[in-house]
Amino acid sequence: MSLISPACRDALQHWLEGLSALGGASDNTITAYRADVSGFLAFMSTHHGAPQGLGALARISTADMRAWMASERNAGTGARSLARKLSSVKNFYRWLAAREGFEPTAVLAARAPKFQKKLPRPLAEDAARAVLETVEQQSSTDWVAARDVAVVTLLYGCGLRISEALGLSGCDAPLPEVLRITGKGDKERVVPVIPAARAAVDRYLHLCPHPQDKDSPLFRGVRGGALNPRQIQGVMAKTRAQLGLPASATPHALRHSFATHLLEAGGDLRAIQELLGHASLSTTQAYTAVDTAHLMEVYNRSHPKA
Repeated sequence: MSLISPACRDALQHWLEGLSALGGASDNTITAYRADVSGFLAFMSTHHGAPQGLGALARISTADMRAWMASERNAGTGARSLARKLSSVKNFYRWLAAREGFEPTAVLAARAPKFQKKLPRPLAEDAARAVLETVEQQSSTDWVAARDVAVVTLLYGCGLRISEALGLSGCDAPLPEVLRITGKGDKERVVPVIPAARAAVDRYLHLCPHPQDKDSPLFRGVRGGALNPRQIQGVMAKTRAQLGLPASATPHALRHSFATHLLEAGGDLRAIQELLGHASLSTTQAYTAVDTAHLMEVYNRSHPKA
């Protein structure tokens, strides 16, 4: 027998459909919300000894919330992940309470565990340049090497997510001076394309043996299909091993490096937010902490000490 009652399962589905249709939530976000709330509902059924209907959900107490959170921690859920799960449950409860007409006080009053936010871990400028110069050495096939350089240059030169770079299609080539990128939550942003990125993509297209058409992926795997992100992750792993860079030097670190180096050069935080496609300025503000940490590191290294 299912641990979640049909009424709760239907309510969850309606909520998720609304988020997708009206809120523009991405598939990954919907999947995460579904898993988080389903896990919560299943726990409450087990905790109370039977599947919980909507009426029972309205009566969830502070003690119930503490029991769920304690169960998650005992199962090894970290503070950051538990905070995310609690946020998902609260979002669902706000919607459910408005629809069913009850006060979700016990759920909304639950406090998320404290955790230290991870700062982005960008590469130093010289390390980023070294990556761009070394990536092509990871393949003995000219067109594959050119492809890898083109992708990595887009990540660092334009601040794209790897999914956004690999989501480009033949209709985007040759790359214009400005790209319209659809990012998380189907949010569209305008990204300037630096000449080095356009040149790298042009070289790749010139060498690529697979025919290009407007509907095909811009970046191809060896057999002609869409390039898998794992290929670029593997190339970065080989590159950082060759250069002696830390494990944090991933494809996504190049996007962090793009933002941090712009900020260090005097870039405006709002403009960087737009370029990255962050929905909230608070997300972009993490880079100010990185910049301050870098400044203090330089200070401590160079300040004459008595």
